[in-house]
Amino acid sequence: MFRCAMFVLASLLFAVPAFAVELFPAIFKTKTIKTNGTELHVRVGGSGPAVVFLHGFGDTGDMWAPIAAKLVADHTVIVPDLRGMGLSAHPEDGYTKKNEALDIAGVMDALKVDKAQLVTHDIGNMVGYALAAQFPARITKWVVIDAPLPGIGNWDKILLNPLLWHFNFRGPDAERLVKGRERIYLDRFYNELSADPKKIDEATRNHYAALYARPHAMHDAFEQFKAFTQDATDNKALLAKGKLKMPVLALGAASSFGEGMGVELKFAAANVTAGIVPASGHWIMEENPQATTKLVLDFLQ
Repeated sequence: MFRCAMFVLASLLFAVPAFAVELFPAIFKTKTIKTNGTELHVRVGGSGPAVVFLHGFGDTGDMWAPIAAKLVADHTVIVPDLRGMGLSAHPEDGYTKKNEALDIAGVMDALKVDKAQLVTHDIGNMVGYALAAQFPARITKWVVIDAPLPGIGNWDKILLNPLLWHFNFRGPDAERLVKGRERIYLDRFYNELSADPKKIDEATRNHYAALYARPHAMHDAFEQFKAFTQDATDNKALLAKGKLKMPVLALGAASSFGEGMGVELKFAAANVTAGIVPASGHWIMEENPQATTKLVLDFLQ
């Protein structure tokens, strides 16, 4: 009995934390904000100049907690889950990034934020470009991390990369294949698109798998990719009006888009600084949060 009790005690003392995804500081409050015909789950904290963070596929707004914790002392930090993702509502349509940009503009309106700096990753980049292009006076700086923009620059060549087969993986049969196997499906992205899969631990993988296993979540994630064709058309029309003028930091992960991010963003923006997140693949906040945080903060501040 004593030996069993000691084993249980040791297990509790040395167990891996249940949530490796860093929690937002207690100063943050969560809100459900009605915007553009849907409802977004939004984390809000702090006061001062506003910074909006947008996530992509395989993550939710939870990914940004380490940077948010640094900024909240002297900024208003706004971290939504995108339409149909995380804890936001799951409307049947509206997944073009031009429309999702209106979701974010509506969040800013609801919070009485006229202007903000913007930090984005993955699909969040695409929403971010549509936001900055439609409302250039409202975005003062933009940090764009490790994903290209549909229809802009070398997009058509990038689509030929076999690693991007998932851009066209969708439909009822795809959903049947993934249902109940969300963790397996997400593991493919964490394993193949990272520099070191071990940096994305079990608790993190389980955390996001549970969110993507929620009703309609994977269907709506596929809708994000389905909209890329229309996004490309929309972006070409937005770019025809001129390049973005605000300062842009284009960050590529060393083992992912790398220097290519700077190349791609120069097609879309006139004032681009390029940078590299070292020792990281695509999952920059899971693989190297310290370096990512420093690069972002140095640019914003």
